[in-house]
Amino acid sequence: MNETQRCPWCGDDPLYIAYHDEEWGRPERDDRKLFEMLILEGAQAGLSWITILKKREGYRAAFHGFHPEKVAEMTDDDVERLMQNPAIVRNRLKIHSAIRNAKVFLRMQQEHGSFSDWLWAHVDGKPILRRRSDERVPASTELSDLVSKALKKAGMNFVGSTVIYAYLQACGVVNDHLPGCFLHPARGD
Repeated sequence: MNETQRCPWCGDDPLYIAYHDEEWGRPERDDRKLFEMLILEGAQAGLSWITILKKREGYRAAFHGFHPEKVAEMTDDDVERLMQNPAIVRNRLKIHSAIRNAKVFLRMQQEHGSFSDWLWAHVDGKPILRRRSDERVPASTELSDLVSKALKKAGMNFVGSTVIYAYLQACGVVNDHLPGCFLHPARGD
């Protein structure tokens, strides 16, 4: 029997496996998807990723399908409504952050043509293959420090270097699939 080898962090949870197999580490260039992952990674701060994955559909409904234009228009009344919504993490600071970050995201799109262009310019448009062995994954890197600092300077929050490193992995800017994983570039895709 030939079983597919995956990165061990996804375990045997079907939701985690689907996320690993279909999204994590795949280069993403669509601005709306990049915004979605930015909101979800910020929401994850201090929590497990599986918690956020299980609430993803709740976030999608609560945050207008992750349309940054609509999120940027959310009001204090929306925040109060979301504080009562068990389908998301009910953290006032994180909800306010999503709205604030949407406004900054839109400004960055205008300044750079797209958020994707801005993000991928940090790696000359090509994913970084960091995992060449089973070494421990860092919590942050020079790249995540740089991107985090730039996002904070632009006005975003919940974008610390650790959150941003997870974001870079999720969006495929950094490929951290283990060499034995069927999604590692050396194994083919």
